[in-house]
Amino acid sequence: MFKPLILYIGLRYTRAKRRTQFISFITLTSVLGIALGVTALITVLSVMNGFEAELRERILGMTSHTTISGPYGQLDDWQTLADRTSKLPHVEGSAPYIHGQVMINADRQVSGTVVQGILPDYEPKVSEVANKMEFGTLDSLVSGEFNIVLGHELANYLGVTIGDKVTIITPQVNSTPAGILPRLKRFTVSGMFRVGMYEYDRNMALIHLDDAGKLFRIEPAVSGLRLKLDDLFNAPRITQSLADGLGDAYRVSDWTKAHSNFFRAVQTEKRVMFIILMLIVAVAAFNIVSTLVMVVTDKRGDIAILKTQGLSNQSVMGIFIILGGIIGLVGTVIGTIGGIALALNVETIVPAIEKAFGTQFLAADVYYISEVPSKLIWGDVFWIAAMALILSLLATLYPAWQASRINPAEVLRYE
Repeated sequence: MFKPLILYIGLRYTRAKRRTQFISFITLTSVLGIALGVTALITVLSVMNGFEAELRERILGMTSHTTISGPYGQLDDWQTLADRTSKLPHVEGSAPYIHGQVMINADRQVSGTVVQGILPDYEPKVSEVANKMEFGTLDSLVSGEFNIVLGHELANYLGVTIGDKVTIITPQVNSTPAGILPRLKRFTVSGMFRVGMYEYDRNMALIHLDDAGKLFRIEPAVSGLRLKLDDLFNAPRITQSLADGLGDAYRVSDWTKAHSNFFRAVQTEKRVMFIILMLIVAVAAFNIVSTLVMVVTDKRGDIAILKTQGLSNQSVMGIFIILGGIIGLVGTVIGTIGGIALALNVETIVPAIEKAFGTQFLAADVYYISEVPSKLIWGDVFWIAAMALILSLLATLYPAWQASRINPAEVLRYE
């Protein structure tokens, strides 16, 4: 079907003549439609991949892969449990923590906040917060000094900086001769962190584990033990094996139970966007049908003459399959190059647009991530390009079949 003569004729039909300018215009729109669809699909999926990667990195940079706690929300002998879990396979590090919700006050500003007690020497084993410090260090959290490290957005809201005092108000109360009074404790701001995720930057504060134990009156116990695994995607299976090995005396959970909705939402959005944008590519690809139908109508005389000279029906089909395939190939190549270029430069282009128009696409107080990330996956590029080419070739079948059914006698009778 695809002899050199057929290829030559198919390529020749792609060149415009004066009387076929309109057909050439329709061909150009088909090429541009496929190119824009492929570009949009590659770019959108890359942005969705970027959001998923950033969300996972920022969430798991602050939370643990696996958490072990006692049956009543307290763990009495965490050192023994830490030594025990460190010998288990897949466990790379562990750190104790105390978790509690409080009110934090500075001057006239008050905010509900999650306070987490940590050990500065252990925390880098399970989280990235030490690498996200904007001012100060985690080492400033010294037992008994009652220092506190605030999220960047929380510190801005309270209007405090390094060295300022804040007051922590806990849910527990003190019984005094004057009546029931809330428990208050003054802390000194010794550092600020910024992880780039509003939920943590606005609603989290860190203090030393011993200070947290005194604040919440649970010392020497802790809320639980956080573990870092060697494979976060295999966390459910590893966590289940840990739970089986530790027995019923402990409650074991993994990050997928607390944050799985985020990643399911991203995966669902990726699938929906892929289907929607692939429909755009399909519409552009099937514009090839109208283009080829007009070409067949315009070339009826040429086809009749070729058939009288011995060109088979399969060869006639091959001419128009090649013609439609070239249109789809050119559009796909242009779209793939444009999509790759755009996906690799989204993180530069978007800030430039925001600066030029004085706007922000993703407000930090509304969205978890305020920047537009991008992660190009070559497997996605391959499948998008392959689907565009397949749809383009499918669109050529009907016009090519119609061209092969042309009867030379009927066409040449009026020539």
